[in-house]
Amino acid sequence: MNNEVISTPGPQNHRAQNVTLRQSWEMNYQEAAIYLQEGENNDKFFTHPRNPKALSAYLFAHNHLFYMMELLTGLLLMTLSLCEAPAVPSLRLDVYVHATLELLALVMVAFELCMKLRWLGFHTFIRHKRTMVKTCVLLLQFVEAIVVLIRQTSHMRVTRALRPIFLVDCRYCGAVRRNLRQIFQSLPPFIDILLLLLFFMVIFAILGFCLFSTNTADPYFNTLENSLVSLFVLLTTANFPDVMMPAYAKNRWSCVFFIVYLSIELYFVMNLLLAVVFDTFNDVEKMKFKSLLLHKRSAIDHAFQLLVSRQRPSGVSLKQFDGLMRFYRPRMSARDRFLTYKALNTSGAPMLSLQDFYKFYEVTGLKWKARRSGEYWFDDLPHTTFLIFKGINLLVKSKAFQYVMYVVVAINGVWILVETYTLNSKFVPWSYIVFLTIYGVEVLLKVTGLGPMAYFSSGWNLFDFSVTVFAFLGLIALAFDMEPFYFIVILRPFQLLRLFKIKQRYRNVLDTMFELFPRMASLGLTLIIFYYSFAIVGMEVMSEKQSAKRCTKRSDMMLLSKMRVLSTLS
Repeated sequence: MNNEVISTPGPQNHRAQNVTLRQSWEMNYQEAAIYLQEGENNDKFFTHPRNPKALSAYLFAHNHLFYMMELLTGLLLMTLSLCEAPAVPSLRLDVYVHATLELLALVMVAFELCMKLRWLGFHTFIRHKRTMVKTCVLLLQFVEAIVVLIRQTSHMRVTRALRPIFLVDCRYCGAVRRNLRQIFQSLPPFIDILLLLLFFMVIFAILGFCLFSTNTADPYFNTLENSLVSLFVLLTTANFPDVMMPAYAKNRWSCVFFIVYLSIELYFVMNLLLAVVFDTFNDVEKMKFKSLLLHKRSAIDHAFQLLVSRQRPSGVSLKQFDGLMRFYRPRMSARDRFLTYKALNTSGAPMLSLQDFYKFYEVTGLKWKARRSGEYWFDDLPHTTFLIFKGINLLVKSKAFQYVMYVVVAINGVWILVETYTLNSKFVPWSYIVFLTIYGVEVLLKVTGLGPMAYFSSGWNLFDFSVTVFAFLGLIALAFDMEPFYFIVILRPFQLLRLFKIKQRYRNVLDTMFELFPRMASLGLTLIIFYYSFAIVGMEVMSEKQSAKRCTKRSDMMLLSKMRVLSTLS
């Protein structure tokens, strides 16, 4: 790659020199676009491609087909656990089938790593920690899969708990990687407070053993081990009164022991633990935000130096910016590229300065839309039709129309409560048809009065439309007794959420919830990954013991209760 600043030559008489100059600028545009992508993706600059071979591998590894291949491979490896022993009975596969599928997925992972090795080079490849961890796990699981295929039987494979690494390394799971990184960075202070909590627990376990072990009717403190387990269960408030009742039944003054223990452990140390974790996580989040911002500014500095010339070293012209955007956003239209340039050029100077260019990521995220010359979407219609549509527009925008629909929704909610028992009937409730007709007319009026583009650009209107469509599908399922699709019928009460639009405070709550949904989804996926890994370890370590003891449904519920305890602590 050409890292030198290319000067703009004067008039040339030779076509070959112009072609060479154009190629040099094209290389600069492409390299500047790569720097900006590295800043956006938080890729370290030491992974920057340095030669044509590395560039071709970089471009291959940075397209959506490659990203989808990574995602599907990671999902396949994780779902194979449902088919491997101990498997879900309905999904059980023969050993050679799931081992072959595993080898196929691992070969795809090996291909992905080979492309990264070609792009990064050997020395950079071994410096990339996440890639090296992925490589080690790949080699380990490759050997295990071959052994399983040769022996035609599964052995104890705790390493399956490491399979989420292949999914987490996918481009689409960047938020999950960030959550995991911040969790591991928050561990040191968490471990300190956890040790303090365990220290107090051991002290109280010894005291409890000394005080209550003489009570033969108390199975919770008859040994030191049982004392520790009982106090741990008491701390999580699971099976809360049972731990205390035998001691309390013998001597009511024993409640002092449990009150002091719960006051220190549950209400002080546990809250202190939560506060420390929250504060540490916040600090890590702030530091990460600062490093991301500085990394983006550094990427912009690199790109800016590639776009200026010796004759004009202080700014980037429209021509150079347009060439950059052709590589950075290939699908962006020429109009949008020009508008982006104008939005960056707040000073009105002939060229973009470095200070203007620092706003690159914010401005390139904007969406541009041509403004209509008229006020309404139906301005070009005949006069009589225009008046009709304008009347509909005024109607759907009026407060009276909105409050009438709120009243209809409220009445519908009350009616659903009154006629809940009719859901099991084979006949379609007449109220269902009446309210659905009203909602359908409302949708038609709004689409007609506001226009399709304006109507579907509102999130609340999209919600109303989707609920109405599902209600219509539910009517069909109810009318034709389509039991597999009966779940659509129960979506009718979601129409009541429209009442939240009445008060601004309620709207703010729902808007905040929708804004937080992507972050909550990434946290949920992070939690699922932890559950997956611990479930694999639990199956491999304890499945034989459970089979030997012929577990009953009660023991299954006890295991579920323990998982809930661990979930509460996490």
